[in-house]
Amino acid sequence: MSGEAVGNPQCYASKQKQINRLVDENAAWSIAVRRHLHQYPELSHHESKTVQYIGQQLDEMGLEVLSCTGKDAVAYIEGSRPGKTVALRADIDALPIQEETGLPFASKLDGVMHACGHDGHTAILLGAAKALCGMPNDFAGRIKLIFQHAEEVVPGGARELVEAGVLQDVDAIFGLHLWQSLDAEIVGACPGPIMAGADSFTIKISGTGGHGSMPHLTIDPIVVAAHLVTQLQTVVSRSLNPLYPAVVSVGQIHAGDTYNIIPDTALIEGTVRYFHPEVREAIPDLLERLANGTCSSFGASSSFTYVKGDPSVVNDFQMNKVVEQVAAEVLGTDKVVTAEPSMAGEDFSYYLQKVAGAYFFLGMKGEAARYSHHHPRFTIDERMLAPGSKLLAGIALNYLSHS
Repeated sequence: MSGEAVGNPQCYASKQKQINRLVDENAAWSIAVRRHLHQYPELSHHESKTVQYIGQQLDEMGLEVLSCTGKDAVAYIEGSRPGKTVALRADIDALPIQEETGLPFASKLDGVMHACGHDGHTAILLGAAKALCGMPNDFAGRIKLIFQHAEEVVPGGARELVEAGVLQDVDAIFGLHLWQSLDAEIVGACPGPIMAGADSFTIKISGTGGHGSMPHLTIDPIVVAAHLVTQLQTVVSRSLNPLYPAVVSVGQIHAGDTYNIIPDTALIEGTVRYFHPEVREAIPDLLERLANGTCSSFGASSSFTYVKGDPSVVNDFQMNKVVEQVAAEVLGTDKVVTAEPSMAGEDFSYYLQKVAGAYFFLGMKGEAARYSHHHPRFTIDERMLAPGSKLLAGIALNYLSHS
């Protein structure tokens, strides 16, 4: 797609007005859908009832429900003429968190909660589909709806779907994330990297245990671990190009069983976040070398494991412009900002490695959404469901009308 419009902008503007009207008419329905999903969350790779419910909604819209992996739901909205295919994606899985919101429609499953907004994303895409199905399909091409399982884990659903061929007929793809750190109704779009790649590492330190009263007869792995955690911070500050952002964070240290015994081993686990592939290639060797050197200086030894997770989400510049154009049309130019890239991870990256597309944030920060993502009291601002549906449906038609 070129930067210039080759379709009929006035025709798109007219369609956007239709979309806005239909979404507003179905606003109560979208909220009810979201609340149902919120009450019945399912963990990654176990979203069978969620997929069944989504399928029922799509079937009622007159759409044929397909699946690529048996854990997802896919449907097409066909245009009246041949053309390109644009995909819209929503993630559908929940998290292993005990809900503490006190909402009347809180999760009915102990220890499982929609604590990241995926119930909202699903309702938004269903709302977009319902609006599009209520319009004359006088557009060229088709719109592919992808309801993706298992975004919250590695390996996740996006990679499975790509490997299963979900993008074989797709020319462009778009998705959104309700974002608690942006004010309500603000769209954060970003050309280039918008979300980080997320890897993990484990370092096992092997020393020699003994009684806490005789440390001179031991090689204390806890002391080694303490030094190593400090040394790991130098990887970013002294070994990487400062123009390439990165994070190395230790999330867990496990050692010992009682207060007066020095253990034989200590375990360090952490995460690496990055935007540029050069960082991902460099960091494993840097971490392992530092672990080996630090342990060796104390007479201990180490074993190192590095697991590559989802790569960074990198938006296509032209597809990002589509997002900005539609957001300005729907919400106003004052509501569109350049988003700060986030060090959080997202497996939407696998789609963008295959086809052009863009991922963006829809802000919801305010009294209705005070707690951050993955917090037991997290909830979304349901007033953002309608803008989200208008944006996704509008982006699809804007892309097709300019292709």
